[in-house]
Amino acid sequence: MSTSDVTEISVPGLEPYTVRVGYGLREGLAEQLGGGVAKVLIVHPPTLAAAASELRSTLQGQYEVLLAEVPDGEAAKRVEVAAFCWQILGQADFTRSDAVIGFGGGAVTDLAGFVAATWLRGVKLIQVPTTVLGMVDASVGGKTGINTAEGKNLVGSFYAPSAVIADLDTVSSLPRNDVLAGFAEIVKCGFIAEPEILDIIEADVDRVTDASTDEFRRVVELSIALKARVVGEDFKESGLREILNYGHTLGHAIEHAERYQWRHGAAISVGMVYAAELSRLAGRLPDAVADRHRSILESLGLPTSYPLGRWQTLLATMRRDKKARGAMMRFVVLDDLARPTILRGPDESLLFAAYQEVGV
Repeated sequence: MSTSDVTEISVPGLEPYTVRVGYGLREGLAEQLGGGVAKVLIVHPPTLAAAASELRSTLQGQYEVLLAEVPDGEAAKRVEVAAFCWQILGQADFTRSDAVIGFGGGAVTDLAGFVAATWLRGVKLIQVPTTVLGMVDASVGGKTGINTAEGKNLVGSFYAPSAVIADLDTVSSLPRNDVLAGFAEIVKCGFIAEPEILDIIEADVDRVTDASTDEFRRVVELSIALKARVVGEDFKESGLREILNYGHTLGHAIEHAERYQWRHGAAISVGMVYAAELSRLAGRLPDAVADRHRSILESLGLPTSYPLGRWQTLLATMRRDKKARGAMMRFVVLDDLARPTILRGPDESLLFAAYQEVGV
């Protein structure tokens, strides 16, 4: 694909930036860094060590470039790993005019964003997501964070990147299971606001999950554009942005219960089916829309159930969820397709009844 075939999606707000979607875009990274930057830290996982070295080589003539190799997946999102990155920044005398690049999946961009937000209270951040999940969700919107023993993303900050580069070439080489895992967030966007996504998936699941097709690019761009609109209106999740957490309350609890050995997409898939059943049992969602969750997610090979006996553990974790207000639990639910809303303080018996629909 030509590097001129680029889609630019603007993310509005107090600190607007652009998400560039296309092929071969990493070659233009220096242009995104701009002038005034002297030093760059590339945060990357071990699986991208060779690609990170290549990226450093392309930038080396203009900048002093350091690499920070961090663990794969959620293991990167620990305070010890953040401290390792801070140590590199400190020893290299990074100033506020220097930059951090998050080069990896969603966990890496979350960590890199948190490191950039906290070093000297904020240095320039460029996100270069290399997974479907990273492109459509984690790298866009300025949410950064790390996990604690008590739960996922409980420590973090809202910090906008200067740019996001979604180079589709990086996804083309991913194993199919990795691509499918990222589709849970795309499906979420379809149910909360962009039904066209669901129609495209149902029309041909093989084509839409092939990173070289127009269908794949279309659902990725629709998902990014939705997130851009939402976070542009509500950067710090005081209202509208909460709809992006559809399926995440139970999903994050499952991730925590599984010690992050489950993929994010797998956990969110179960979480969305749960949210749909909760919506249905609350008398809000038509049966056909609730059933459509299960059929689409299963067509993508994503899980839609979880052990029934884990309910009390999950409930305890959900009570600590970021969307809770005091003792009141809150869930994003649907009144219909593309009509998300908040269910406040549902009775625990209703929550358990919904869980029985996904429990095995």
